[in-house]
Amino acid sequence: MAASSSASNPILCASFNQDNSCFVIGTKDGFRIFDSNSGRLLYERVIGAFVIVEMLFSSSLLAIVGAGEQASLSPRRLCLFNTQTGTALRELNFLTSILSVCVNRKRLIVVLQGKTFIYDINSLVILDTIDTVPNSKGLCAFSPCLDGCFLALPASSTKGSVLVYNVIDLHSHCEIDAHKSPLAAIVFSSNGMYIATASEQGTLIRVHSVSEATKSYSFRRGTYPSTIFSLSFGPCIGLPDILVASSSSGSIHAFFLGMAIDQRSKRSSSFLGSIIPNSVGDALDATHHHILHNAVPPGVKSYVVVRKVDKVADVSQSKSTTFRATISIITYNGYFLEYFLDINHLNESCWTLDREFNLVTAISDSESSATSS
Repeated sequence: MAASSSASNPILCASFNQDNSCFVIGTKDGFRIFDSNSGRLLYERVIGAFVIVEMLFSSSLLAIVGAGEQASLSPRRLCLFNTQTGTALRELNFLTSILSVCVNRKRLIVVLQGKTFIYDINSLVILDTIDTVPNSKGLCAFSPCLDGCFLALPASSTKGSVLVYNVIDLHSHCEIDAHKSPLAAIVFSSNGMYIATASEQGTLIRVHSVSEATKSYSFRRGTYPSTIFSLSFGPCIGLPDILVASSSSGSIHAFFLGMAIDQRSKRSSSFLGSIIPNSVGDALDATHHHILHNAVPPGVKSYVVVRKVDKVADVSQSKSTTFRATISIITYNGYFLEYFLDINHLNESCWTLDREFNLVTAISDSESSATSS
């Protein structure tokens, strides 16, 4: 993720690894890796400020970029760092600041303001260079799935068009006209089959089929403009069950794609549904939209992911849960929060705070043992 815009926030960057089993934060002092399930601090390095820290699953490899506050941590230098040995494996230098980095088991992606570089992650041979529109925020999305290994970049600086690029076969896959306003957020589903987008207006979130380059769903987040900080699909094999968004309003929005399918089929069988286009109807229908208000202080940048999705058989007429999503939030003012979102057979929702802790003051087990002894 890009650096935080507020100087008062202790966190400069945050990201989960590809299977959401761990997450990492960058601060003015260094970077810290946490276990997502337990919240345990796994690794810490205090060597200066970092604006990009990306993990490769749960391996010892990190891709890190400094904030430039000291000469050895230039924002134009990408370091591939080994957490086991505490040493740099390789360094790549660029002419301008690195704005985003993405990795999977085959590819390393480096995003600059006007160019994006694709590397073989094992040999670090450069495979392709994409000339892009000015991309000052380093906006991009990358699929960790090798079967649908796509990279998404803004295709226009005046409207919300997305370039989808196949990074395995090294060719442009398609271009999607998603919004009238420039893009603010993009994310792929874990299988690379779907892509969600939000514009700078932040009122509509759209989901597209990557293979067909067609719009599948439109969800209305709200009436008033808001900055979308992050988007996340739930883990999936086919169509994701859930898409979540965090925004500058401080609310977390959850949209259920399965419910949208059911309501679309019901609406299309009615007279009114037969004369209203699906895209219009989906955007106006709020029954598959569940909101957690005031999850984060308004204006504080946040990063949200759907870590797990569990389905429970509803065998009674009671309000038993039929769906549970585990939703994790990293706030750039220094906190980790995790909620359960439960949806019963009546489409009634309940948000429950399961965990909350301070990311900056957390100490490792070894430090805790040393203190207690």
